[in-house]
Amino acid sequence: MKRIAVLASGRGSNFQAVIDAIADGRIPAVCCGLVTDNPSAYAVTRAEKAGIPVFIVDFTTFPSKDAYEQALLRVLNDLSADLYILAGYMRIVGPNIVHRLKGKMINIHPALLPSFPGLHAQRQALAYGVKVSGCTVHFVDEGMDSGPIIVQASVPVMEGDDEESLAGRILAEEHRCLPAAICLFCEGRLEIRDRRVSVLPEPGDRSRTGRKIP
Repeated sequence: MKRIAVLASGRGSNFQAVIDAIADGRIPAVCCGLVTDNPSAYAVTRAEKAGIPVFIVDFTTFPSKDAYEQALLRVLNDLSADLYILAGYMRIVGPNIVHRLKGKMINIHPALLPSFPGLHAQRQALAYGVKVSGCTVHFVDEGMDSGPIIVQASVPVMEGDDEESLAGRILAEEHRCLPAAICLFCEGRLEIRDRRVSVLPEPGDRSRTGRKIP
């Protein structure tokens, strides 16, 4: 089975969705570690409850971002994962790490990219007045939330929505889409051509359209 590692900075609800999907067989992989920059993150508690090793690389203990990223890269290399998942990891991953892990790192973002990259995506969406928002799982590249898109899901923006209500509606889709994207990667069914990610058919399926995300 594939080895996956998760990077998270906060409460880790998407991390929990991954843990649950592994436990019930929806992701054919083993989680070899949680990496966090925040020793107080609730994601650490989730990992400990699931028996997943925790690796804390606390940004505040390093003299520079470069020193931090060197330490982070050493941890990631030591994990020898097939896939690294940014699930609420609140730091920009530097180009050196992105280059080393090209095609092996994905991110979940609470907007329909390329709209509203970066922080406070829900706030951006509400301020712009869009009628539909959602989430995106994408491969990580050197840009800001600009890598090739794997999975997207949309949700309506309701009259009277605030950031919290919209974020909650999007989060339910994140919990569905992230495990689905990880599963496709672990099954070897993702193919990147330029900016386009194709979902290859399941073994024995003669169709080239791939399957609908469950």
